[in-house]
Amino acid sequence: MKFGPVPVGQAEGTMLAHSIAVGGKRLRKAHVLTAEDVETFRAAGIAEVIVAMLEADDVEENEAATRIAAALGFDGAVAKPAATGRVNIFAGREGLFMVDKALIDAVNAVDPDATVATLASHVHVAADQMVATVKIIPFAMRSEAVEAIVQLAASRTAFAVHAFRPHRVGIVQTVLPGVKGSVLDKTTRVTEDRLLRSGSSISGELRTPHETGAVADAIDDLAGRSDMVLVFGASAMSDPEDDVIPAAIRASGGKVLRSGMPVDPGNLFVLGEREGKPVLGAPGCARSPRPNGFDWVLDRIFAGIGVTSGDIAAMGVGGLLMEIPSRPQPREPMPAPPHPQVQAVLLAAGRSSRMGGSNKLLALFDGEPLVRRTAARVLAAKTAGTVLVTGYQRELVEEALQGLDLVLVHNPDFAEGLSTSLKAGIAAVPASADGVLVVLGDMPGVTSDDIDRLIGVFRASGGASIVRAAYDGKRGNPVILPRSLFAAVADLHGDTGARHLIESADVDVIDVDIGSGAAVDVDTPEALVNAGGTQR
Repeated sequence: MKFGPVPVGQAEGTMLAHSIAVGGKRLRKAHVLTAEDVETFRAAGIAEVIVAMLEADDVEENEAATRIAAALGFDGAVAKPAATGRVNIFAGREGLFMVDKALIDAVNAVDPDATVATLASHVHVAADQMVATVKIIPFAMRSEAVEAIVQLAASRTAFAVHAFRPHRVGIVQTVLPGVKGSVLDKTTRVTEDRLLRSGSSISGELRTPHETGAVADAIDDLAGRSDMVLVFGASAMSDPEDDVIPAAIRASGGKVLRSGMPVDPGNLFVLGEREGKPVLGAPGCARSPRPNGFDWVLDRIFAGIGVTSGDIAAMGVGGLLMEIPSRPQPREPMPAPPHPQVQAVLLAAGRSSRMGGSNKLLALFDGEPLVRRTAARVLAAKTAGTVLVTGYQRELVEEALQGLDLVLVHNPDFAEGLSTSLKAGIAAVPASADGVLVVLGDMPGVTSDDIDRLIGVFRASGGASIVRAAYDGKRGNPVILPRSLFAAVADLHGDTGARHLIESADVDVIDVDIGSGAAVDVDTPEALVNAGGTQR
């Protein structure tokens, strides 16, 4: 591939190296220049243009990305069509993501022009969550490099999303003098919550003395009506051979595969098996909802992958969870609601300072004010209700919204920045909301279906994750914030919105590619025209 400036008379058929606005239209990077484009350049007085020229052995970026993505075998995931040299790949279902790191490393070592990036292995993913992306750096790749990657990946599975399968789980809790019933009850609730992500349920619970024989009998009883048995000891394991839990697993006819785990919290874990069914000695930290090594084991079992002593021995790198701020949860949740409720907050208070005097929210799209068009799409989506925040030109904005079922909240401090409108909107959200969909009023490309996709992913996450719209691997809007972040909104100041909160929060972020609408706003007159609007 050749790259550099050429006279406009020689530019027809080449690829534009940089986006450019000329003759009242915008030509995007990688656009193949036509004879009409050449005449437009000449009319504008442009003598040369920077382009890329493909050679005989080059493979165009989208074709190269498509071929490499197709060669990477994967299961439970879906590749989207290539755009700008990138193919994004999304989970086709909720489950556990696993990746062949050696293969991905080998692919990335072939040629730096081709890159493959994925999530880490053994990560819990939601349906429609991006799990991998293939990106071609230049406008084209050498055909031999593409073919080398294709051959390397042939007949191998690069990654997969393993669907969770519901399990019937039996619980044994041992009791010593002084152990409160409330502690045991809490353990049951926390375990029920842990099982929700896989659709699993408790098949039975037995509370026994902290004695080997009693625990062995309980394991035997529950194993007959369960797919897995969890044992919570009233006292922490102190001897991996003869302490109550490992001894009881053996006494029940099972075997202990490993005692101890290089994950903290989670060290005092026991991996056992009885007649092909897992019997797990839970560490004390499993009584808390905070993620720990016990969750890593459960997810693998629920996904049908299984766990060996060797698997556990390999968990040490990355296994120090105690000091990672993102691990603890801000509260101890009860089982997540089956359908977390999402309230919308539509921000329509801005001053349109870059529009040259007109209010962008009142611009017409197909004869309808932009703010009304956006509000109607939010109302048509599966939200529990919509709060709309006004500010600049309040009366005109409210007039454009007449007849819509909205809760109108005025922000008198709108001139101080976006944070004030976000605070006003969150403050008006009812206590029943599990999350808030933050929508900017000047995004004409976001549809009701796009919003429903975001809500679906938020519900699949149990209402605990940030869900953000994206396009072509880049973050965009709208975004859904879980209730756990509502209080943090009060700490925002000035012209700072949800993006700052997302970047600083210790909460998982799930990006959902909804298409170009996630990246199109109308901050300037040019952007408004390009999006199909007209000023009033």
